[in-house]
Amino acid sequence: MNEIRRKLDTGTAYGRPHGVTNRALTETGAGTRMGELLRRYWHPVALASDAAAVPKRIRALSEDLVLFRDGAGRPGLVHARCAHRGTTLYHGKVEERGIRCCYHGWLFEVEGRCLDQPCEPGGGLHKDRIRQPWYPVEERYGLVFAYMGPPERQPVLPRWDIMEQLEPGDEIVADDNMMSGDKVIPCSWTHHLDNIPDHYHVPILHGAISGIQFGELLGRMPAITWEHTAKGLNTIARRKLDDGKILLRIDEGILPNIRVIPDPGVSRYGQSESISWLLPVDDTHYMLYAALRKSPGWSRTKTKPGGKLWVEMTEAEHRRHPDDFEAQAGQGPLTLHSDEHLATTDTGVAMLRRMLLQQADAVAEGRDPLGVGFDGEMMTTDAGNFLLEG
Repeated sequence: MNEIRRKLDTGTAYGRPHGVTNRALTETGAGTRMGELLRRYWHPVALASDAAAVPKRIRALSEDLVLFRDGAGRPGLVHARCAHRGTTLYHGKVEERGIRCCYHGWLFEVEGRCLDQPCEPGGGLHKDRIRQPWYPVEERYGLVFAYMGPPERQPVLPRWDIMEQLEPGDEIVADDNMMSGDKVIPCSWTHHLDNIPDHYHVPILHGAISGIQFGELLGRMPAITWEHTAKGLNTIARRKLDDGKILLRIDEGILPNIRVIPDPGVSRYGQSESISWLLPVDDTHYMLYAALRKSPGWSRTKTKPGGKLWVEMTEAEHRRHPDDFEAQAGQGPLTLHSDEHLATTDTGVAMLRRMLLQQADAVAEGRDPLGVGFDGEMMTTDAGNFLLEG
């Protein structure tokens, strides 16, 4: 019996310690390390068409908000709880001057000022002392952007070169449903952030495992390097083509939550045609918003089997052809960083995480983080597919 016991492999899962999440990376609420960094940037919170006469629920950075557009066409973003007695303004009535609470009719304009208290004498003799919590918003590229940080540190909403330098016939299309049929992805936004510099997953997940989802060229194993930039981290992949030329592909991760990814189908060479923002809904959910520059007759490569949409695939097809959604949501709502075994191919992941934490430290020390601007200078991008001589 003792001899048998000595031969047993004791390296089983029994007794393993509970995994731990690095909350400094994943927490999004006000007052948290990462939440305060995120609040120093503008974030898309809706499509411009979502700001309408019917209030829309918005959850962003762990806060519950209500978006509306008043009768004068101005978008407003206010906290969901009415400053009077706390019922939700989601059921409010949008009017010419603002949104009126359904409970007692208090009226708030887009910057939260109370304009009317119909149940109070004289319509509210002290209504000017009340202000509904609100956030600044701006519309650009078909999206509504919000700034949820300290007013005295509010940067200029960036303009991006690839969205501004349009050719005749080009149009900008906004999108909020790029990952799956569910607009809200049930995991931390950092799962997707890790995916940006992880270009080695492309030939495996999108090629060897699921079949060629993007195109034959991206199914080839690349040689990859990573470079720090003034905005974040570039992932530079080189693939040798049959004619001896080199496909140079640059994927760009811009702090804290922007990705600029060129067409994975490599349908043409040049700069990327889109820019995407990962909106942290809360610690365990995120959304993906994008602005795409569309030239006449151009569309992005279909990546699902048979050209299907994600929602059109059966469970068996999802099992046979997993995509980024399955790989990211499959890590659980929060990944267990203590259980990871990072390798050399994860160098970019480690670099981007380290940059994020360094910028969170900068904010905690009273400095402005990387990439925020106050002068309106155009933001340039590096991402694209480029053909080089071998």
